[in-house]
Amino acid sequence: MVIQRWQSLMLFMAALLMGFFTFMSLGQVQLPDLTTLNFTTFGFQYEGEQPTGAANPYYLQTWGFFVISLLTCILPFINIFLFKNTRLQKRVCLIELLLLVAVIVVGAIYGYNGIDNAAVSWSTIICAPFLALIITVMAFNRISADERLLRSAERFR
Repeated sequence: MVIQRWQSLMLFMAALLMGFFTFMSLGQVQLPDLTTLNFTTFGFQYEGEQPTGAANPYYLQTWGFFVISLLTCILPFINIFLFKNTRLQKRVCLIELLLLVAVIVVGAIYGYNGIDNAAVSWSTIICAPFLALIITVMAFNRISADERLLRSAERFR
């Protein structure tokens, strides 16, 4: 007997939010020399024309941030299909929560300390990890409730 309703929807919403977060612009960074950089999980990319001599469109690449963010997008999708093993599903939820906290911390570090003397203006998508964190906690609670319900149903057999 498997009950999998709301937590699947919640995990899907968390995966969508983190997918948007991973592939959209997180904000703009204004350098002291009035150069504007676009901040994504891939790195800080020049907006407009690149300065002469710049072979790479990125001022600074942040591949670690991209990988962590991509994992927080993929794990909820995987977690949806683990419905037959609720203990494993709860563990994957806890790993997802740790990775979401890591995304929040790493994003703040890169945004505020990635480039010295730079002004950051954040996009509204920066709220996605916080919302995904709340939704994942809610999914974890629903998985736990279903696990308790299944245990009580097994007791009556």
